[in-house]
Amino acid sequence: MLILGNSILEGVGTALLIPPVYILTTLLFTDTASRARAFGAIMAMGGIGAAAGPLIGGLITSAISWRAAFVFQALVIVVIAVLSRKIDDPLPPDPARSFDTVGAVLSAAGLVLLVTGILAVDDNGWLALGLLLAGALVLVGFFAWVRGRERAGREALLSTDLFRNRTSNLGLVTQNTQWLMLMGVSFTVAAYLQVVRGYDAIETGVIFTAATLGILASSLAAEKLARRRAQRTLIMAGFVVTIAGIAVLLALVAWKSGAWAFAPGLLLIGLGLGLMLTPSVNVVQSCFPETQQGEISGLSRSISNLGSSLGTAIAGTILVSGLSKGAYAAAMAALAVVGLGGLPLRPCCREPAGPRLPEPG
Repeated sequence: MLILGNSILEGVGTALLIPPVYILTTLLFTDTASRARAFGAIMAMGGIGAAAGPLIGGLITSAISWRAAFVFQALVIVVIAVLSRKIDDPLPPDPARSFDTVGAVLSAAGLVLLVTGILAVDDNGWLALGLLLAGALVLVGFFAWVRGRERAGREALLSTDLFRNRTSNLGLVTQNTQWLMLMGVSFTVAAYLQVVRGYDAIETGVIFTAATLGILASSLAAEKLARRRAQRTLIMAGFVVTIAGIAVLLALVAWKSGAWAFAPGLLLIGLGLGLMLTPSVNVVQSCFPETQQGEISGLSRSISNLGSSLGTAIAGTILVSGLSKGAYAAAMAALAVVGLGGLPLRPCCREPAGPRLPEPG
């Protein structure tokens, strides 16, 4: 029941929550700078939630029980549902539109098989290969199904037109890479703090506050940065700062044993991630008209979720791979290499056409 409730139902609920936020932000803020400010505020609040979640959850678990922590989450969702009733929907729902159930099942199955294949690498190489191939085949079948429905003039889960925009495609790749790094780093550092250093959940959450402050600072500065620099420049700078943060974290933790050794590296990682998350979302959303905002928001969040799953799976696979020494450092180094792979994408991410506010005098 815990797996059904926490892993499946909560995951589905979270996936349904985020795309409407992207849609509303894109439709209500029409120029690059104001949209960057809005997305920056969203990312900043997400950073605060990421920091407060483990702390509040740890306190509730310690004081009451772990079940009470889940009740608290449910109460937060109730508050969100009540407040959302005051929001006017700029795109009224169309009950006549059909839902592609087969496409949804195929896409979900393919992604699950891919992530499971990565997790199985350490246990059974042949099983992992089989799962990865099966996942790839299912996804190929998914796109074949979508193309078939489009040719027949029927509604598909995802329009293939979304993949014909080069700028958006590269923006989606950067989003996937960013979330892979974010969740991979979070998983690796949290595991190290609790398994190797022996910190509890609350102490681990306090240490992660440095990364949260970095995300908060760079996200809140998104509007000013968007006025001064191109979105692709900010994305590249974010990758560079994040990679530098990983290097600083590895160096200081190897040199010093105290908890403060984590702060500079985590702060840089947070600054870098906050610096590039906002413009990458902005670039992708700005590539499409209002009529396609629902589809691109869903695709954008799916790509980000896939990156999160891959980051956790890759880091976890390295940690349990049997390395007696340096497993955590190897996982962090692997994530840094992934970040280096994102740098060549920057020159190709052209800024979408659209109004841009001048810098106030």
